[in-house]
Amino acid sequence: MWLRNMLYLAGAFGLVVMALAACGNTTSPSNTPTTSGPIKIGISLSLTGDFSADGQAFKQGYTLWANDVNKAGGILGRKVELTILDDTSDPTQVVTNYNTLISQDKVDLVLGPYSSLLTKPASAAVNRYKYAMIEGAGGAPSVFQQGLDNVFDVSLPVANNLLSFADWLIANAPKTTTIAYETEDDPFTQPQVDLARQKLEAAGFKTVDYNVYSAETTDFSPIAARIIQSNAQVDILGTMLPDIVAEINAFRAQHYNPEAIIATAGPDQGSAFTNAVGSASEGILVPNGWYPEANNPGNAQMVQEYVATYGGTYDGISADVAEAYSAGEVLAQALTNAGSIDNAALLKELHSGHTYKTVQGDVKFASDGENTAAMAYLFQWQGGNYLPVYPAGIVGGAKLEFPKPQWPTS
Repeated sequence: MWLRNMLYLAGAFGLVVMALAACGNTTSPSNTPTTSGPIKIGISLSLTGDFSADGQAFKQGYTLWANDVNKAGGILGRKVELTILDDTSDPTQVVTNYNTLISQDKVDLVLGPYSSLLTKPASAAVNRYKYAMIEGAGGAPSVFQQGLDNVFDVSLPVANNLLSFADWLIANAPKTTTIAYETEDDPFTQPQVDLARQKLEAAGFKTVDYNVYSAETTDFSPIAARIIQSNAQVDILGTMLPDIVAEINAFRAQHYNPEAIIATAGPDQGSAFTNAVGSASEGILVPNGWYPEANNPGNAQMVQEYVATYGGTYDGISADVAEAYSAGEVLAQALTNAGSIDNAALLKELHSGHTYKTVQGDVKFASDGENTAAMAYLFQWQGGNYLPVYPAGIVGGAKLEFPKPQWPTS
């Protein structure tokens, strides 16, 4: 998740604009959907590059969904066929891929890529062909600030992810609690951290450090050292998997043990996280819109199928899998409601205000494509298990550990 420094983005998005301009007058015959054979669905995913772990998990989710749909007879009586191209985690390549999928491969429909960074240019490219883009990992404000009418995110809006933790602190922690905020300059991480900081400072909590670092960063030692130096009681970290792993390992080595650590992403990656930090996962928090035991329609079946297909345990399933699966579920329901695979009919249905059922819970789109029905959960690693701890009374839930346990000695 680390190719987003400003110089790179300036060059990358310049190329994106050039690519979009080059195809600006394209009239694609694929705007007329096929009427027989499989429904062709095009997807660009980060199968290599910085987002590859998430991209591979998204591929698993889309594949599980397609298999389930086809076992049930398809959509509108037709099987689905996925064409997946590798965007190498690059915002220019993702535009090229969707142009290729629509104008050359002539797919009938598309589903979204991984990350807000790639969804933003991808949705603009797809919009030029008047295609709908349902996606599960492009919930940053910048995606919806484009003013497009074709992008629909089935997951929790990014900026709201940490508000549940802010609410919990306000209700349960003394206002003298000191907080450090560190975040990548990423459209997924920074909006979450900034909104939580705004709410907590307004409630009287003291900020002892605020730091935004380049998403291109590979050496996280100085960042960890800065947090340790702040001696904050609570760390709110805008991270992906590599930086949170490096920071936890540094904290443990320096015997810095804050009362709470919450990260925007990384701890939700199941075994990829626990294998990297071992028993130091105990007490680490992360927000998310899904968990394996969630009592949502079809969730138990999807979880069982995932383990049967890919191995591992329930707790080892990335939330990315559910996000992709949910995007497919909404697509299938919307097409069924529309009675057509025509993108104009699909767009009309998605803007209808209907509620869709998914393994992540209800999905209902605002006019800009954000999911207004999504719930923000908090999760914490306890005893080697990934457990929901907020809101109270959640299925399979536990009490939030605060302060978190001391680092293990071995």
